[in-house]
Amino acid sequence: MSDLSIFTGNAHPQLARDICQYVGVPLGKAQVSMFSNENIFVKINENVRGSDVFIVQPFSSPVNTSIMELLIMVDALKRASAKRITAVIPYYAYGRTDKKDQPRVPITARLIADIIMASGVNRVLTMDLHAGQIQGFFNIPVDELTARNLLANYVASKQLENLTVVATDTGFAKKARNLAEQLNMPLAIVEKRRVGNDGRLESLGLIGAVAGRNALVVDDEIDTAGSLTQAVRVVKEQGALKIYACAVHGVLSGPAIERLRESGLCELIMCDTVPVTPEKRLPVMTILSVSELFAGAIIRIHEGRSVSELF
Repeated sequence: MSDLSIFTGNAHPQLARDICQYVGVPLGKAQVSMFSNENIFVKINENVRGSDVFIVQPFSSPVNTSIMELLIMVDALKRASAKRITAVIPYYAYGRTDKKDQPRVPITARLIADIIMASGVNRVLTMDLHAGQIQGFFNIPVDELTARNLLANYVASKQLENLTVVATDTGFAKKARNLAEQLNMPLAIVEKRRVGNDGRLESLGLIGAVAGRNALVVDDEIDTAGSLTQAVRVVKEQGALKIYACAVHGVLSGPAIERLRESGLCELIMCDTVPVTPEKRLPVMTILSVSELFAGAIIRIHEGRSVSELF
């Protein structure tokens, strides 16, 4: 694969290195740094003329810096005559701002898509978007991978008996139902209401039964862990025995770690779409790698094969 190159910014270099190991190519040489005035500097330190280039850059903390690094890397690669540039975005930030649900608010997920396209990206590879319609915000091909099989296989390997899958809210019910069907387990749904724009939640109750059963609380993203820990509290009040949780993206911002530490979870299963730094690690956490999935998708895109073969 002499004409395939994989680069990374500073968002998650370990994931990029793991992907390269599976693909069988060295990580591309690039300098991505920031001046004292917070201007980002990028220099590609190898020949990419005519190359099929993939940039691995989740929009993780600091989010806006990660986005700008990607955009500037794309410009540098375009000017270095790369043949095709694919933005590999394991975690797409601003995904929750996907519609106008209040007066005079932006649709930031669409704005970010417009900016990515304007930078010259030819294709996007991502994972478990918060809302499926975000794919339609792009006028270029978007391949959306899912970590559902990865999570389901891990949970199945634990051979947990008497288990109910619990969706953290009605908006995630469809994806939670798919996971429950894959595990051949019943489904319950937490009703909740978000109060204002500061992340405060009011849980209303539970649709389904968890009394005397173990529970697996599922969500796509753990940000401040408000939704997750509220759901854990609800199922505990409803008589659940051991409570587990899983999510694809472990953003873990603000009070998340303290909330999770006090939640009483038996195990929290997440993927490494964003880096989980040592200070955010808890003994109950299990981090599953998505590197093999992304490597398989990159190889198929490069060879012009179907990405859906992975599933």
